[in-house]
Amino acid sequence: MKKQPAADGIVIIKKYANRRLYNTETSSYITLDHLATMTREGRDFKVVDAKTDEDITHNVLTQIIMEEESRGETMMPVNFLRQLISMYGDSMQTMVPGYLEASMDSFRRNHDQFKSAVEGAFANSPFADLAKRNLAMFDVAAQAINPATPAPAASKDDEIAALRTELAKLQEKVEKLG
Repeated sequence: MKKQPAADGIVIIKKYANRRLYNTETSSYITLDHLATMTREGRDFKVVDAKTDEDITHNVLTQIIMEEESRGETMMPVNFLRQLISMYGDSMQTMVPGYLEASMDSFRRNHDQFKSAVEGAFANSPFADLAKRNLAMFDVAAQAINPATPAPAASKDDEIAALRTELAKLQEKVEKLG
């Protein structure tokens, strides 16, 4: 198959009747997991029906969410889902997508502001390293909400070693105070 140029950096993914997904940028077949990874990396893509050229991105993204939720990666509380379903057919239905998008943007901004504030507050204290590690853990938690945020590079062994070192330093300081 011939590579299809992407408009504005958007990768075109074709979905065939046999449910296979074809990445026109890499000229290869991919899975929903690949699309989830692309989303987390902040890559913009559009999924189109190979036969009709209809944009089915929304349906595919919803399918990815359903798969993530079924793997035990539940992020949406049952009550939220019930409220969301109850809005279908309601006169306010047209306002919900904009509201949810604005709420998520606000959450991302608050996350960034919180991160900056905590980093600034502990910049010159003995708790600076501990605060940085806590923020790294917060980033991992936020990764589920904001897939475009890259995952921290430190391994668990590195984090454990750093925490042990920090704990030893703190214990030493406590002994000096006592």
